[in-house]
Amino acid sequence: MTVLSLFSGAGGLDLGFKQAGHKILWANDIDSYAVETYKKNIGNHIIKADIKEIDIDSLPKTDIVIGGFPCQGFSQANRFRNIEDERNHLYKFFYLTISKKQPKFFVAENVKGILSLAKGKIIKQIEQDFADAGYVVSVNVVNMADYGVPETRQRVIILGQQKQFGPSMIIGLPPKTNSKDGKLLPKWRTIKEAIDRYPDPDSENEYLNHIYSKYKVIVRDYTAHRKTDPNKPSPTILARGNGGGGVCAIPHYNGKRRLTIRESAAIQTFPDDFEFYGPMGSCYRQIGNAVPPLFAFQLAKCFTELENESSISI
Repeated sequence: MTVLSLFSGAGGLDLGFKQAGHKILWANDIDSYAVETYKKNIGNHIIKADIKEIDIDSLPKTDIVIGGFPCQGFSQANRFRNIEDERNHLYKFFYLTISKKQPKFFVAENVKGILSLAKGKIIKQIEQDFADAGYVVSVNVVNMADYGVPETRQRVIILGQQKQFGPSMIIGLPPKTNSKDGKLLPKWRTIKEAIDRYPDPDSENEYLNHIYSKYKVIVRDYTAHRKTDPNKPSPTILARGNGGGGVCAIPHYNGKRRLTIRESAAIQTFPDDFEFYGPMGSCYRQIGNAVPPLFAFQLAKCFTELENESSISI
């Protein structure tokens, strides 16, 4: 299927869809370093622009719209949020894109916290907005560790399909491949399994981006300062986390240093030949903001299989 990508970042979600055989016609992000990373690894169809400057009518019509809209305007204090609220221009752009372009399907990714904003009223309003735009919607909480990603990363995946396909969802999440207890499925992958193969970054090596932040490791019960257990999945790879808005890489399980950019990318399931561009802080942020390509690929395959089903006219 053809794909239009919004708020693409470095392209984790896009990479999975590309690997599954879909064709991305257009993508956008405002961050210059993320756009450079995307261009060098995925394609030149991405543009760097503020969404306020983009004419939605000029965008290509595609089968699927994908993206993780930021949610600055969705605050608990903003109980009477409406789509015209200026603080919601990012969400509004996503909403108007699907409203005007009417893709057959859309995929929206967001943080788990969006479910609890205003005691659940925000996500209900979002569902209603998408329904008013002509879509059947499902809201799903996903732990990426259940899909082979060596990381306990929980995210909300919102799936939408045009109402012409009926009142019931014909598209859903892919089947889980791993489990915490390992009884019915293989156990969650551990951080050690994911990165133990990498050499000491202080020694000469040929791995891309195998450098790390010198920010001191001080173990305490706070975001990226918690001790890392080698026999469990990694904690969530962060886009920020030092309390001041900057990026704080997860500590390596040896307790002596922080994860390298390459190790962080491997935990997020980016391939070793995927190179990140920009300052170290930007590279860490690009990785922390991304959807793991492995999960994106499994999700994208669901659309491939749907398109191949002779009983459904897509």
